[in-house]
Amino acid sequence: MTDPATTPERAALQKIDTSVPHSARIWNYWLGGKDNYPVDEEAGDAYTAVFPGIVTIARSSRAFLRRSIGYLVSEAGIRQFLDVGTGLPTADNTHEVAQRLAPEARIVYVDNDPMVLAHARALLYSSAEGATAYVDADVTDPDRILAAAARTLDLTRPTALILSNILGHVADHDQARSIVDRLMSALPSGSYLSVNDGSLGIDPVFEQAQEAYNNSGAVPYNLRTVEAITSFFDGLQLVEPGVVPVTRWRPEPGSPAPETVAEHGGLARKP
Repeated sequence: MTDPATTPERAALQKIDTSVPHSARIWNYWLGGKDNYPVDEEAGDAYTAVFPGIVTIARSSRAFLRRSIGYLVSEAGIRQFLDVGTGLPTADNTHEVAQRLAPEARIVYVDNDPMVLAHARALLYSSAEGATAYVDADVTDPDRILAAAARTLDLTRPTALILSNILGHVADHDQARSIVDRLMSALPSGSYLSVNDGSLGIDPVFEQAQEAYNNSGAVPYNLRTVEAITSFFDGLQLVEPGVVPVTRWRPEPGSPAPETVAEHGGLARKP
């Protein structure tokens, strides 16, 4: 029997540098997760001191993911998901939402951060009827992503491609669009694209805080205009209400009137 203390996942986790803040752990902290350290909390608190709204953005982004997956499973009949740039596990991960509604759902997570992958493999478990896999690949290498995903997913069947807060890490917009186009070109008619990212032109304080963060030496994240985010869906059929602040995308019935946040997202079907 394998000793849990000697598994590759445990070994990777033991090598994590807890003296330096990490963007994925900071995001996890804002989401209320527990996979972070005091140094991440300090960095997260420093950001929120400038822009407290980042916590609302982070949690609204996660709520958008939950609602969009609910639509994909319950209304669109999707049973396969390719989640690129998944980040650290927290509440309501893609496979948890999907497999609660359809236990046979199959999910492939993609990230290029060894720490994220180690946490995912150690903490996330599929339903018995479905499948969950983890791929070590960068968003800028779509061919590698597709080849690895095909070992778990049947890419001749409709699949949902999820790009949540990941395209902002691709500075060049044309390159980001090319990545989306390449990934979607490998998926059949009836597949879906879900994108949400931080948006320009909504909150100048957010933009100032993000610029300071990018200049700190952390991995930069580039905000985009709503028009630029919308362009990722060119050639696809947008699901109502289109590309909107994530708080305004099909809010739960009876929920309070949603506020506008500087994070836009949408969902679209490949014809």
